[in-house]
Amino acid sequence: MKTDHITAPLRDAEEETNFIARCLDCVLAGGELTEDCVYSLASISTAEGVAALRDAAAEVTRRFGSDRFDSCSIVNARSGRCPENCKWCAQSAHYNTSCDVYDVIDRDTCLDAARLNSRCGISRFSFVTSGKALRGRALDEVCRLAADVKSETGLFTCASLGLIDRPALQQLWDAGVRRYHCNLETAPSHFATLCTTHSIEDKIATIETAREIGFEICSGGIIGMGETRRQRAEFALTLRRVRPDSIPVNILSPIKGTPLEDVPLISIDEIIDAIALFRMAHPHTVLRFAGGRARLSRADMLEAIRVGINGGIMGDLLTTLGATVADDVAMIREAGYKFSESE
Repeated sequence: MKTDHITAPLRDAEEETNFIARCLDCVLAGGELTEDCVYSLASISTAEGVAALRDAAAEVTRRFGSDRFDSCSIVNARSGRCPENCKWCAQSAHYNTSCDVYDVIDRDTCLDAARLNSRCGISRFSFVTSGKALRGRALDEVCRLAADVKSETGLFTCASLGLIDRPALQQLWDAGVRRYHCNLETAPSHFATLCTTHSIEDKIATIETAREIGFEICSGGIIGMGETRRQRAEFALTLRRVRPDSIPVNILSPIKGTPLEDVPLISIDEIIDAIALFRMAHPHTVLRFAGGRARLSRADMLEAIRVGINGGIMGDLLTTLGATVADDVAMIREAGYKFSESE
């Protein structure tokens, strides 16, 4: 079922709320919003319309989401010296930041982190490395670590190793990794202003190869990098091309030394409205809170969970500070979700 019958010039609060009600009916009936509808949702501007959009997204989350929060944690398995020029990233060698620089972490450090996550009840453990694509000895080392984590802890393992090719993806699969992460980052119309050393199409090609091998797909990006509301809708729609199982939602934390260090912070309302928009565009996908959420108050985070967030990266968040696991678990339970399989 499509929403081709829904049209919107939206002139006032009444038209906005009526339009949102029709969108909600379509999604709850198993339909998929058309591109025009998603763009129209991004243009909602009245207080009544915004409240209706958030409530609609909350209803979609309740209808299609699990009652168990989808938790994961990441280990920054190799850091710094990245040759790519992504303007938001502390790990790019093009910029003078205070990012740590090290090669692939040692086995003991990795297993200690994995065991801690397992004890905390976190269900997934992901290896993240800097660089355009992990290759050679470094790839071999990460694959050995992934196999060891799987055998020692039983954790579901994921990886984010850049734009690696089919043989590298197959090697990762053979090591027991079952989910591959590659963010599209932002709308195609905005991406080229932020990175010129690779393209969104490069990313999509990697994701498609990973999907062919059998990997689940995790792909999202960052909001607050100077994009427009319409470009957030474009981003949500572009993610439909790769149909991710999980969409990480990062909020830009401007990092000193990067070209985006002085970008004005996106408002809390825009963050929550973007989450609601993504939920309407992706009714069945896990929306995963990732980096940058430390800016939000507890009440703001609970509202974000209500309107669509049903997963989260917990503990270490690469090069920015995240919340503690204990605080996260308490908040998740307050929001009405189960955290561990035993609950």
